[in-house]
Amino acid sequence: MLPDLSHLTPIVIFNFVIGALFVLCFLYQVVFFLVGIFYGEVKIPKAKRNHRYAFFIAAHNEEAVIANLIMSIKDQDYPSELIDIFVVADACTDDTARVAREAGAIVYERNDLARKGKSWVMDYGFDRILNEYPGKYEAFFIFDADNLLSRSYVSIMNDAFDQGYLALTSYRNSKNFGSSWISAAYATWFLREARFLNNARMICGTSCAVSGSGYLVSSKIIEGMHGWDFHTLTEDIQFSTFCAIHGVRIGYAPAEFYDEQPVDFPASWKQRMRWTKGFYQVFFTYGSHLVKSIAFFRRFAAYDLFMTIAPGNLLSLISVLVNLTFIIVGSLSHGFLATDRELAMCFGSLMMTLVSMYMTFFVAGLFTTIFERKHIHCTSKLRVFTNLFTFPLFMFTYIPITVAALFLKVDWVPTPHGVSVTLEQVMDGAK
Repeated sequence: MLPDLSHLTPIVIFNFVIGALFVLCFLYQVVFFLVGIFYGEVKIPKAKRNHRYAFFIAAHNEEAVIANLIMSIKDQDYPSELIDIFVVADACTDDTARVAREAGAIVYERNDLARKGKSWVMDYGFDRILNEYPGKYEAFFIFDADNLLSRSYVSIMNDAFDQGYLALTSYRNSKNFGSSWISAAYATWFLREARFLNNARMICGTSCAVSGSGYLVSSKIIEGMHGWDFHTLTEDIQFSTFCAIHGVRIGYAPAEFYDEQPVDFPASWKQRMRWTKGFYQVFFTYGSHLVKSIAFFRRFAAYDLFMTIAPGNLLSLISVLVNLTFIIVGSLSHGFLATDRELAMCFGSLMMTLVSMYMTFFVAGLFTTIFERKHIHCTSKLRVFTNLFTFPLFMFTYIPITVAALFLKVDWVPTPHGVSVTLEQVMDGAK
């Protein structure tokens, strides 16, 4: 007897195909996940010598947090004479410049309101440093003003840089895990990214990706650009994509730093809208180059970056638009274009998809919490537990963001920072 396939309507088949594509595109990340579990933390050989570095910090109205970052840099267990700190106070209306100078940084003040955004600040700052201190630094650390560094950060990054990498990323933790369910979700995502993506990539011998801040770029690259030439809304992923296309391997070192996360949904929405719009910009600019790099040069890193910037967003967008169109048009047709049974099957198929997504994010959050628990600094155990269930909900909010970012104009808007804590307070679980 033949099986009953009447339930396989076109929309159900469509949802199944979209789900299958998701699995095929991101199956390799399951391998990364297993590598992160069973191989643990990558081991970096000790450096043969200490290199000279400059820290670059872009700051817009950051007087509340900038001094704590500079203090954490000055407190490194690395020769202080080999480290200089540069702060570009960009269109500040507060005392960021004064506070940074008093803390011991070299400060440039910039007031270019026509070219807004971190990438333009980097271009301006690097150009001045290269002109005023030619050939002095071997590499530059890029940080945001709200960050804090563990005491061994530079030493561990120096070990990795000494292996010959032109760019490196590091372990991104959060200094305000316990502030809200939003900040806890961000923290979980970045912990997962460090352990189960970049750490696994490093172990597997492929290229990593830089993200936001806490990364190093060789002076050879900065000098080659005579500044910074990446000006999309996500200059970090643009740089990572450029490296993947041209075969520049970005390394990873388990050097830990702490980032401040948004605590309310409106701030998170604006930030992630910018990220998503930036991903679209990078995809439409570099998509064909990534495909060529995959096809002709067999670069897995190019495939990895292509999966990062394209399928997740595009498949989600297509799925949402097709299913909503089917439901709305089918409901209005009163059975002409879609029967009640077909609409019910569409709802059922969507529910199965959402449940599968929820469970995937739940498992990711659970394993991240278990294996990275020593890196979670939060006084509220309840927050850590409830985050397991709210983390998938946070990830679901990317669905409307993915749709909105495609059609809406998105400008660069600075994320305000107000969590003024020291490294010691973070380690004690300060909120």
